[in-house]
Amino acid sequence: MSDADAGREDEEIVRTAEEVENARQDVVAVNNADEPEGLVNRLDAHTGDGVRHRAFTCLLFDEDGRVLLAQRAARKRLWDTHWDGTVASHPVEGQSQIEATEERLEEELGVTPDQYGELEVTDRFEYKRHYLDEGVEWEVCAVLKATLHDTTLDPDPEEVGGVLWADYEDLWENPRHYRQLRFCPWFDIALRRDLTGEADPEAGGPRE
Repeated sequence: MSDADAGREDEEIVRTAEEVENARQDVVAVNNADEPEGLVNRLDAHTGDGVRHRAFTCLLFDEDGRVLLAQRAARKRLWDTHWDGTVASHPVEGQSQIEATEERLEEELGVTPDQYGELEVTDRFEYKRHYLDEGVEWEVCAVLKATLHDTTLDPDPEEVGGVLWADYEDLWENPRHYRQLRFCPWFDIALRRDLTGEADPEAGGPRE
């Protein structure tokens, strides 16, 4: 071992607050059919080549058919300040995607189940994307939808940088109207599949 290698081993690893938080949590590893294959540390799942795991993204609509978009807070390690659907995250062991979605809606936006109709899983897809040299998302992502009857929000600034109501179909048909927004890849894939039936262009294959 060289002196340089020894010096690197002695260096203290400095992690961000989110990395420390993620290192204390597990996500559910899955196969490509979204069948559980045990637990994996959340930080490990999002670094290196990644580990495929279960995730969800939720799209809430108002009664006029507009979708609620949320900007990821600047503190996020992956896709910070990018715009997402309403919420996205990972179920923990023993938690359904609907239960996880209800929890994240309340934690991130202050939206409770009495404000919306029944959450429905409308799609599911696998994707993999690297983000700069910071990490990777390799997920089987469920898409859930519901309609808000009460649009009162109370966003948590630690999680949400901003919110925006947008015409759902216009997002796809007129992207120039939203060129100032950088979208998270899972939201872009969900939108593409929903409105055009096209699969993830980087994965190939027909829509399920």
